Amino acid sequence: MAGQSQEMENEDKLAESRRCFSFSRRHSLFLFLILGVVFFFYSTNIRVMTSDWIPKQWIQNHPTKSFFPFRKQTTLLRNTNVSKARLAAAASPGPTIKATRGKSPQSTAILPTHRSVTQLQRRLSSLGTKKMLTTQTLHRTAIPYVSPGPYLVEYPYEYRYIINEPQRCEQEKPFVVLIVQVAPRNRAHRDVIRNTWGSEKLVNGKAVRLFFLLGMQTGDDTQQVHQQLQQESKDHHDLIQSNFVDCYKNLTIKTMVMLEWLNSFCSSTPYAMKIDSDMFLNVANLVNMLLQAPTTNYMTGLVAHGGQVLRDLNSKWYVPVDVFSESVYPPYALGLGYVLSIDLTKKLIEASRYVKALYIEDVYLGLCMRHLGIHPTDPPNGFYFHVFPLGYNRCSYSKIIATTTQQDTDRVWLWKDFKKNGQYC
Repeated sequence: MAGQSQEMENEDKLAESRRCFSFSRRHSLFLFLILGVVFFFYSTNIRVMTSDWIPKQWIQNHPTKSFFPFRKQTTLLRNTNVSKARLAAAASPGPTIKATRGKSPQSTAILPTHRSVTQLQRRLSSLGTKKMLTTQTLHRTAIPYVSPGPYLVEYPYEYRYIINEPQRCEQEKPFVVLIVQVAPRNRAHRDVIRNTWGSEKLVNGKAVRLFFLLGMQTGDDTQQVHQQLQQESKDHHDLIQSNFVDCYKNLTIKTMVMLEWLNSFCSSTPYAMKIDSDMFLNVANLVNMLLQAPTTNYMTGLVAHGGQVLRDLNSKWYVPVDVFSESVYPPYALGLGYVLSIDLTKKLIEASRYVKALYIEDVYLGLCMRHLGIHPTDPPNGFYFHVFPLGYNRCSYSKIIATTTQQDTDRVWLWKDFKKNGQYC
C-alpha cells in the first residue's frame, strides 16, 4: 500500500514538472515574440529617421550606458568632438609651427593665426574636415590677431590684395615711389600727407607717386572701416590693402608685402622709399640725392652700425639669445624712412626664405641684406635723416630729407610755411 502511494506521488510530481516546463516554454516563446516586435519597430524607426536626427542629442536624452550597441557610437562621437576641437584650434588664434619655403635649417618659424584663406583651406583639406567649416568662416578676411610671442613672426607668402592699384606705376612711370605704412583707421594721417609732401607729383623733372599700405582692420567696426576705405580708394587711387591683420607685431609682414607689391607692380621704377606716417619729407632733396645714387643693390637712410641686441625683458625690442645669438645686429637702415633701388625688392624677398624672421622689421631687412652680402649705404650727408624730431625752421628743414615730428605738430601749417616764397636761410 505504501509502495502504491509513493508511486502515485512520483507521477504527480512528474505531471507538475511537465506543466511547469510547458508553461515556461510558452512564456519564453511569448517573450521572444514581444521582443521581436519591439526590435522590428525600433529598427524601422531608426531607418526612417531623417537627416535632422543628431546621434549626440539622442544619446544625451536617453540613458544608453547599459546598451552595448551604443557604446561604440558614443566613443566615435567623442572622437569626433576631439577632431572638431583640433579643427577649432587650427582655425583659432594660436601659433602653429610651419616650415618656410627655403631649404635652410634656419627657415622654420612661427606662423601667426592670421593665415590667408588659401592656407586655411589647404590645412582643412589635409585633415579631411573641410566640409565642417561654414561658408562664413571660409570667407572671413581677418582673424583677430594673437601674438605668438614678443619677437617671432613668419613672413607668409599667399596674402592677396583687397584694394590695389596694379597699373599706376606702369602707366605713370615714376622715378621714385613713396610708400607710407599706416593703419586702416588712420584716415587723418593719410589726409595730412596728401595735403603736404605727398602732394608733390613732379620734382626736378622727375615723377613722384604716393601710396599707402594697409592691412586688415579687426574689431566691431571692421565692416564700416572697409566700406570707408573702398570709398577713399575711389576718391584718391592711392591705397594698397592686403589681407594680413594690421598691428604692430606684423610690421615685418607689412614690409615684406610692400616689397612683393613693388616687385610685382613697380618693377620698372628705379627707386622706392618706405616712410612712416608721422614724418616730414623734403621731396626735392630726396630726388636730388637719388639722381646721384646707384641704381642697383642700393639701400640708404639713417643706417645703424653696431646696434646692440637688447636682452632686457622689459624692453619693447627684447630678443632672446635662442632667437638671435649675436650681441650686435648687422648694419640696417632705420624704419622711419629708408630708400632702396627697385632691384633689391626681389632679392630681399628671396633672402627672406632663408632668414628667420623677427618682428623688428628694419632689423630683419638688415639680416636679409647680410644674407645677400650687401651693405646698406650711408647717406651722402649725415644730417639728411633724423630719428629725433628736428625743431622746425625753414632753413634747417631745407637741408634735410626726413625727420620725425612732434605729435602735436600742425604739419599742414608747417608745410605751407615751408613752401611759401622766399629764401630758406
